[in-house]
Parts: sequence; C-alpha cells; structure tokens
Amino acid sequence: MLKYKAVRTKGKIPLSRYFQKFKEGDYVAVAKEHSVIFGYSNRLQGRTGIVIGKRGEAYEVKIKDLNKPKTYMIKPIHLKKVELVK
Repeated sequence: MLKYKAVRTKGKIPLSRYFQKFKEGDYVAVAKEHSVIFGYSNRLQGRTGIVIGKRGEAYEVKIKDLNKPKTYMIKPIHLKKVELVK
C-alpha cells in the first residue's frame, strides 16, 4: 500500500473532487487521496459500497467487510462513482 503520492500526481487537488455529489443508492469505490487524512485502515482502499445518506460533509457508505455489512462516514474526496454494467 502506498503511503505517498506518485511524482506525477502531486500538486493541487481539483475542487470538483471535494464537492462531488452522490445520491442515495449510488455505488461508490473508496479511492484514498493521500494528501488528505483518511482516518480509516488501509484495507478499506478499493472496496465498493452503496451510499446510504449524507451527514454533514461526509457520506454514509455501506460496505461489506468479511460478509458483514458495516457503515462508514467517508468524505467525498476519498470516493469515486462506479457505474454498473448491465
């Protein structure tokens, strides 16, 4: 697991990443932004889940962890929207 950003990805983070909007029921993947404190363990990186709601500036995301559903409060800078293939 990387602990720092690659040389070509360093620099200012786009403001659109901070202000992403998600709706209830959207599928999102956890993509940790290394320049902002994450606050959870590294094993959450790359997991996908469903947005349940919003609390303050963070989103409630329901993620399965070893077949047990858990709810995490994650800021939008650490989330990416996932499109389901039909």
